[in-house]
Order: sequence, then structure tokens, then C-alpha cells
Amino acid sequence: MNLRPTVDFLLYQWLHADKLQDRTRFADHSRETFDAVIDTCERIAREKYAPFNRTVDTQEPHFDGEKVTLPQCTHDAQKAYAASGMLSAAQDYDIGGMQLPYTVEAAANSFFAVASISMGSGLLTVGNANLLMVHGTEAQQKVFALNEFSGRFSGTMCLSEPQAGSSLSDVATRAVPDGEGFENDPLGPRYRLKGNKMWISAGEHELTENIIHLVLAKIPGPDGKLVPGTKGISLFIVPKKMVDTEGQLTGVRNDVALAGLNHKLGWRGTTNTLLNFGEGKYPVDGQAGAVGYLVGQAGKGLHCMFHMMNEARIGIGMAATMLGLAGYYASLDYAKNRPQGRPVQGPKDKDAAAAVVKDVAQPQVRIIEHTDVKRMLLAQKSYGEGALALNLFCARLVDEQATGDAAAADEARLLLEVLTPIAKSWPSEWCLEANSLAIQIHGGYGYTRDFPVEQYWRDNRLNMIHEGTHGIQAMDLLGRKVLMEGGRGLQLLAGRINATIERAIQVPELAAHANALGSALQQVGAATKAAWATGQPADALANAVPYMQAFGHMVLAWVWLDVALATLHADAPMAQPASVGRMGAMRFFFHYELPKIGAWLQVVSARDATCAAFPEEAF
Repeated sequence: MNLRPTVDFLLYQWLHADKLQDRTRFADHSRETFDAVIDTCERIAREKYAPFNRTVDTQEPHFDGEKVTLPQCTHDAQKAYAASGMLSAAQDYDIGGMQLPYTVEAAANSFFAVASISMGSGLLTVGNANLLMVHGTEAQQKVFALNEFSGRFSGTMCLSEPQAGSSLSDVATRAVPDGEGFENDPLGPRYRLKGNKMWISAGEHELTENIIHLVLAKIPGPDGKLVPGTKGISLFIVPKKMVDTEGQLTGVRNDVALAGLNHKLGWRGTTNTLLNFGEGKYPVDGQAGAVGYLVGQAGKGLHCMFHMMNEARIGIGMAATMLGLAGYYASLDYAKNRPQGRPVQGPKDKDAAAAVVKDVAQPQVRIIEHTDVKRMLLAQKSYGEGALALNLFCARLVDEQATGDAAAADEARLLLEVLTPIAKSWPSEWCLEANSLAIQIHGGYGYTRDFPVEQYWRDNRLNMIHEGTHGIQAMDLLGRKVLMEGGRGLQLLAGRINATIERAIQVPELAAHANALGSALQQVGAATKAAWATGQPADALANAVPYMQAFGHMVLAWVWLDVALATLHADAPMAQPASVGRMGAMRFFFHYELPKIGAWLQVVSARDATCAAFPEEAF
């Protein structure tokens, strides 16, 4: 695995994460402490995760009607991860955290993801607890969030419903006040929830003492009816097992029942569930209805939940990235060791017509010596390492938003708003393509379970779907993010890109790439205006996905050009293989990938109605 040198370069030579120790919050840290955390995570991932990636794929979770059984290796990995302190890595010292920069936390967690994404490491638990640290009461933080950070409890988020899917406006789970006296419960106003939630990752297991569900539900109005749309949605803490005000289990099971496990294409090491809330299987105080505690204000649940959703989207982008890199490392190793075929030669007779000639008397060469295999490896490298750079850049923006001065923090906030759909969607599409290329390099062997690349592809196929599908991310980008605050976020991004162009254009070997990026930025800007020329959302959003694909490629070209500048200015000599590799991957992206944006933006600019106007009966 060649991940560590890439992570170190991006962290320290490109993002200068070691300079974060100058911030008051991170003053106790240094490069040595950052490296120690990464070393620990790299070791745990190597020992507790990587050897069992195939195990958790083949030994799927089993539900016997009462409890879910997972392989012992999953229990061991979860305990090791919790013991590492990574669940609370970014939290304050006074609650047991390390006050670690999110940039370093994200880099350290990447080793678990590349070792076994299917086994999981705590993404939803950390997001759940972080949400409560922002929107929960002091009691909710103490009882639920702190126990999640310690690893005693784990967390989920429960949004989707069987009948609604991603349409949160159609949430039908109901929450009614739990009688007199309970509005002043120490853990928050107490409600009874009834409804069903679908696609709940880690929704049932025995890995932790308790599972804390964050559930979206609607409080009925005075007429008993649910408020239509998203404005009536509230957020509730619904523990699997009831707890007291000190966080100790009371011995009472909450009315949350596992209806069944979803049998997935990949990511089989983590349970995915259909949960029934309030069906009466586990009545509390003799009543049906799952007990839930209101988080924040009634009717403001979606605002609270999106704190967790945005974190999860960056996390999914990182998961997709690391699966892409895992496939790249596997196919690179295979290509270096698999002999097959011989080099192409020209005709021996100079007067003969040009023809492909191979000297069969010569020994076979390793397939990495074939140009098309190099093409597929370069594509994977450019996708995976570029996506890793993008996600670490977004993590750096999180730190800037939290610890920068007012102007820098606001700029980081807006840049994150614009980049989050890209950070989630681009890796989930193109690192999946990387996994497909990894299979191709393995040939027929890649399509068997004897090699890991088929599992990487299956695991990665989920990432275009969950935490907001590709289409939802595209509509969010073109329908909201590039327009918000008068387009200021897009202007800030363009300013960053232009700053990189101005630096790169002074470097002879990068000048052509700088001009190409400038042209791409201009094309995206023109297409954005053209898409909204009629002012009709239906016209603009008909081609939101091609727009997002072009936008994402522009962003990745910018990231690669900026990384190339850092490579040229790094201490390491340019002749080193790592430097040659980064520069080659950058050139590949500019020559083979960036030109694709013209086709995508053509339909956007023309507001092409081919798809939107196609009649249903014609299918």
C-alpha cells in the first residue's frame, strides 16, 4: 500500500497542516503528534481491518429474530477503533477529546477506509454526536453524545422511509407529546414516535451497549394532521435502550424493532436495516410508541439534521476515494507481476506496409509495460489521488471555518457549501470507474472472488446512492449552491481557481494547463448563466447531472494544478518517482479528462430538453 507518502505530501507539502499548530485550539500539537495519530491509525487498520475485509463480505450479518450477529473481527475492530480515541479526536480536551484538526482526523481515518470500508469505523456515530454537541441540550450532550464519543454507544441517522425514499417532504413518521409532565423531562421534551425508517446503516447490532437513533418525524397539528412539506419536520433522539440522566441503562428496551436486514450488493460488513418505531413490540410504561426526546426546536429538525448530513457527505466522498485507491493499489501490484503478451514492434521489412508485429520468440512482458494498462492505471491514480486531495482540502476548510478569523471563516463556509456536492459526488462516480478499470486490468481474474477488486467495485457502488443520490447532489449544486448569496460562493471558488492559474501560468511546463483550466472555468461560468437564462428551474435542472460532472472535472483540474505547483516547490527532487507520478497524473487529467466538459456543458447551455420532454409511453 502506497497511501502514507501521498497522505504526507498532501497534508504537509500542499495543505501545510502542520501550520495549524499556530492556532490557539491546536497549540499543543505539532507535526510529531499528528504523525503519531496517523501511525496509530495506520497500524490498527493494518492489523484489525485489512486482514478481515473479505471475512466481513462473506460472513454477512445474521438476524435470528431477536438480535443481529456479526463476525468477531468486527467486534475487535470496533473496540480497537474506540480505544484509539478517534471517535472524539476533534473534541475538546475537557470532554476527553484530542482537539485534533479535522484535516488530520480525516487523513488518519483514510487508513481504515482503504483497509476495509465495509467494516465501518464510526462515521455516523461521530456525525450523530457532533450534531448533538451543536443542537442538543447540555443533558443530551452528556448522556448521549459523550457516550458515543467514548464508544459505549453508537449512533445512526433515520431519514428515509419505505414510501418516501429521498423525498423528505413525504415523511410520515408521527411524534406526539407523551402526556403531562413529560414536556419537562430532563433529557428533553418527551414524545412517542410511530412509523417506519428504511436504509438505516448500523441500525441494529450488538457492538455497543446502546444505539442512539436520530429520527426525523412530524408533530401533528391541532387537527391531528401532519404538516405537509419539510417545515413540519422535527428531530428526535430515540435510544434503542432507555437510559437514566447519568447515561446508565435502565433495563427497559425502547419500542424500536428490527423489521429486517437489507441484503446488499456490497458494504456487507455493516448492517443496513428497516426499523419499526412504536409498533408495540417493546412497550415502554405499558404503552406502544417509541420514546423520543426533541432536539432543538419543533419544526426545525431538517436544519439540525443537515449538520450531520453535510459531514456524512464529505465522509462518503472519502469512502469512495479510498475504495478507488484500494483498487488502484491492487491492480498496480497485479500489473507489475502478471506476465502476458509481448511488445509491439514495427515490420522488419521497411518497404512492407505498416503492421503490428510481435516477436513470439521473445519472453513475455509484465502487463504494466503495455500502454493501455498504463492508461488505466493513470486514470485510477488521477481519480483516486485527485479525490483524496479534494476531500482533504474540504477538511481543511472545516478547520478554517472553526478556527480562522471572521472573514476567513465565512469564506471557508461558503466554499464548503459549493464544494460539498462535488466532494460527495465526484469520487463516488469516478472512483467507481477506477474500480471498474481495476477489474479490467485483472482481466477474467478480476471478475472472480479470488481477487479483491470485485469487492471494491461492489462496495463502492453504494456511494452514488446514499447520503443523497447523484441527481440530488446535482440539483443541490445547480439549483441552490451556485446561486446562494447572490452567487458569492461560486465567485469565491473562481477567485481561488484564478489565483492558481496566475501562479501556474508563470511556470513554462504548467502554462498550457493553466490556460486550459482558465477556459474550463469560463465555460462553466457561461453554462451556469445559460442554464438559468429563462429563470425556470425546470429548464435549468433538466441537465443538472452533466453540469455537475463538468463542474467536478473543473474542480479536480484545479486541485491537480495546485498539487503540481506544490510538487514543483517541494523539497524532494523532481526526479523522485513520487514527484514524477504526481506530475504524470496531472498531465493525464488535463489531456484525457478535462476536455470532456465541452460535451457535458453543451446540453446544459442549450437547456436541451431531450430527456425532460421524452414521453413516458415512448420508453
